Amino acid sequence: MKLILAVIRIARMSETKQALADVGLPSFTAMPVLGRGRGHGDLEKIKEGVVTNEDIEFLPEIPRLKSKRMITLVVTDEKKDLAVETILKINHTGKSGDGRIFVVNTLDSFTIHTGISGDASLD
Repeated sequence: MKLILAVIRIARMSETKQALADVGLPSFTAMPVLGRGRGHGDLEKIKEGVVTNEDIEFLPEIPRLKSKRMITLVVTDEKKDLAVETILKINHTGKSGDGRIFVVNTLDSFTIHTGISGDASLD
């Protein structure tokens, strides 16, 4: 089993949810998170000409934390590639801030209601 943690743009949440359901992975947890990567968010806007010279004095010297969504899902080893490819396909724009996906080995899973464990608990 694999635990997949994906930090994505908020605007891509609905499309990601639908795409995962369409490939047979409808179960996941989502939560709002704040974070930043190596990029310089606001500095990119300056390069693109979105920010005027008058606005530059109000930009922070260090990048701000940005609002994102983190989705977590546990899948069988066989479905790991499908989940990762689906998330990548929907969330890749080619621009800084697209997000990050982490894949972590998971030892076991239990359904509290039934007591079922292992891969059977994921369906």
